Amino acid sequence: MAAELVRGQNHPLSQMRLEIRVAAGKPVVAAATLGDERGRIHGVEWVAHPGTPTLPGLEVSKQAAADHRLAVDLGAMPEAVHRVSVLLALPLGAGGPTRFGAVAAPFVAVTGLDGTEVASYTITGLDAESAVVALELYRRQGAWKVRAVGQGYAGGLAELLTDQGLPQAAHLAGGINEAVARGLARSVATPPPRTTDGDRTRQTATPGIGPDASGPTTPGASGAVAPQPSTSPYGAQGAVAPPSGYPADPAAAQPAAPATGGPIDYSHPRRGTGAPPSPAPTAPPAPPGQAAQPVAGDATGWSMEERLYNQVWGMFEDLARTMAAYRSAVDFADSRMEKELDQALSDPRSRIGGQGDAAREAAQAKHAQLVDQARAALDRDLAQLAAESEVVEPALPLAFAGWDNPVWHGYRVPMEIPMALRLGDLHLPESPDLRIPMLVRLPLERGLWIDSGGGESLDGSFADSHELRRLALDTAVAHAARLLAVYPVGEFAVHVIDPAGSAAQALVPLVHTGVLAAPPAVGAAGVADVLARLTQRVDLVQMAVRGGAADSLPPGLDTAEQLLIVNDFPHGFDDRAVTQLRYLADEGPAVGVHLMMVADREDAAGYGPLLDPLWRSLMRLTPLPDDHLADPWVGHAWTYEPSLVPPGSQVLQRVLTEVATARTKYR
Repeated sequence: MAAELVRGQNHPLSQMRLEIRVAAGKPVVAAATLGDERGRIHGVEWVAHPGTPTLPGLEVSKQAAADHRLAVDLGAMPEAVHRVSVLLALPLGAGGPTRFGAVAAPFVAVTGLDGTEVASYTITGLDAESAVVALELYRRQGAWKVRAVGQGYAGGLAELLTDQGLPQAAHLAGGINEAVARGLARSVATPPPRTTDGDRTRQTATPGIGPDASGPTTPGASGAVAPQPSTSPYGAQGAVAPPSGYPADPAAAQPAAPATGGPIDYSHPRRGTGAPPSPAPTAPPAPPGQAAQPVAGDATGWSMEERLYNQVWGMFEDLARTMAAYRSAVDFADSRMEKELDQALSDPRSRIGGQGDAAREAAQAKHAQLVDQARAALDRDLAQLAAESEVVEPALPLAFAGWDNPVWHGYRVPMEIPMALRLGDLHLPESPDLRIPMLVRLPLERGLWIDSGGGESLDGSFADSHELRRLALDTAVAHAARLLAVYPVGEFAVHVIDPAGSAAQALVPLVHTGVLAAPPAVGAAGVADVLARLTQRVDLVQMAVRGGAADSLPPGLDTAEQLLIVNDFPHGFDDRAVTQLRYLADEGPAVGVHLMMVADREDAAGYGPLLDPLWRSLMRLTPLPDDHLADPWVGHAWTYEPSLVPPGSQVLQRVLTEVATARTKYR
C-alpha cells in the first residue's frame, strides 16, 4: 500500500528503478541534484536540469510543464552519490506566479515503472518561496529510502543551490532559467480558466481518456489514466487574456448582484442577457457495452463557440496523456525485459545449454505481451478521439476551421471578435492521422516567428533556401489573412516591412485587395517610418492607460489591433531599428500591437545575445512540418503543420475581397 508522507517522514524503497511524478497544475521547473554523504553537491555536473537533463541513473524533463515524470535508476548511481534531491521551481520571466503560495500545492509521487505508487507527498505550507526541495532519495546502510522534505526558498534556485553547497549556484541558476525560457518559447500555451465550474464534461469519454472529476490525470504504465490530487491544468499559466467581452475569470461570469431576480444572473457580455447558457448537446444512449457516440460541443461553455474551444483543448490534453500512458507502458516493458535478461544471463550456468535461450525467449514474450496490451489500450483511445475529431472538425466555427472547410465559402465579415484563432494542426508520431487544431486566444499575447531557415522536413523532403522563404511567406500571408477575416470591420490593421522588396509576389493577395493599412515599406527609410509610427502608438496608448485617460488619445490615432509583418529580418535594420523592434515585441501586445517575423534565425546570429529576448518572446512556427512545439502537461514534442490554403483554391482571394468591400462600406 502506498505511503502518504508528511514533511520529514521517510519510507523504504524496495525497487531500484523508479519514476517520480509531479503534478503542479501550473508549469514548474523540475530538476534534481546528486549529493554525497553530507548532501553536498560537488559541481554543476551533479545537477540534472532542463539544460542538462540526463545524468548517470537520472533523467529530468527538458522544459517547464504542469506534469513531470523523472526517471531514476538507483542502481546506476555512482558510488559517491548518497542523496538525490528533487527540486521544483517556478519559471522566471514567464509572466506567471512568482511564489508557490499563489498556486495549488504541488503533488509528488514515487512510483515503480509499472505505475504502482510507492509513496506520495503533497507540498503544503509554502508562501513566498519560488523554489522548493520536494523530496529526497537517500542511501542509508546500503538501502535506499525516500523522505518528504518540502523546504522552500524565497530566493529561488540560486538560494536553494547555494544552501546545498554549490559554489557556482548563481551562474547555474541563470543557466537553468535560460534553458527554461527557451523551452517556454516553444511551448503551446494552456487555455485560460473557463467561465463555468472549471471541469470539463465529456459524455464521450471512455476509460483512459480525459480527466476524471476528482482532478487532472497522470498517465500510468498500463494505459489507464489515474486521478491525482491537484488542480486542473486548464488554469495553468501562459494563457492569453480573454478578448473584450469575455470574463477574465470564473467569478466574472456570474455577477454577485442578480439582475433577473433569480439566484444567479446568467447575463453575459455580448452574448444576450437574462438567459442561462444553452445546454450542451448530448448523444443518444449508447448500446450496452459500447462507448457513447461523440458529439460536437459536449464541453462546458456559455456558447457553442466556447464549448467547441474547450472541447478541442480537451482532445489535445486527452491525446497528450493517453500517449504518455502508452509510452510509459512501453518503457516499463523494455526495462522489465532488460532486467530479466540481466538476471538470467548473470549466472554462468544459465548460459550453458538452452537455458539462456529459453530465458531470452520468455523475457521477449512477456515484453511483447505488455507492449501489445498497451497498444490495444492506445488504439482504443485513439479510435474514440478520431471519432470525436470527425464530428468536431465540421462543426468548428470559421475562426477555428481549416482553409479547406466549406464554412469559408459562405464567409461574411463578423460582428464580434472570436475567442481564438487556428494557426495549424498538431499531431504525434504514433498517431499521424489524428490532427488536433492548434488554437490560440485572441487578441494575441505573443507575436509569431515564421522560420524561413532549415530546409529539411520531418518526412525527409528538402526545400532549398529560395523555396523555403516562399513557403514561409505563404504561411505568413495565410495567418495574416485569417486574422483580418475574423476581426470586425475596422478593428484590425496589417502593416508590412519588406526592406528589399523580395516578398512582392507572396504579398499580392494582401496588396491587390487593398486590405493593408499602407503599401509595404521598403528601404531603410520605410523601415524607420513604420517602426517610428508603431512605437509612438505604443507609447501613447501606454501613457493613456496608465494615466487613466484612455478617452484622451489623439483623434487621428487608429485604435484597431495592429499587426506588423517583418520580412527578411535583420536585413535593412540598423541598431536603432532592432531596439524598436524589441520594444514592440515586449510592450506591443499589451496595447494591441503584434509582430509576425519571417526570418531565418541563423541570419540574425550576428547580433549575438541582443536578439535572444526577441526570439524567446515570439512563438516559432514553421512552413514545413516540424516537431518543435511542446504541450504544457507532459511535454511531448508535437509535430506542427501550418494551416495553408489548398493549392488552386480561390478562397483566400474571395475572403480578402469581402474584407476590403466591407471596409469600403464601413467608411
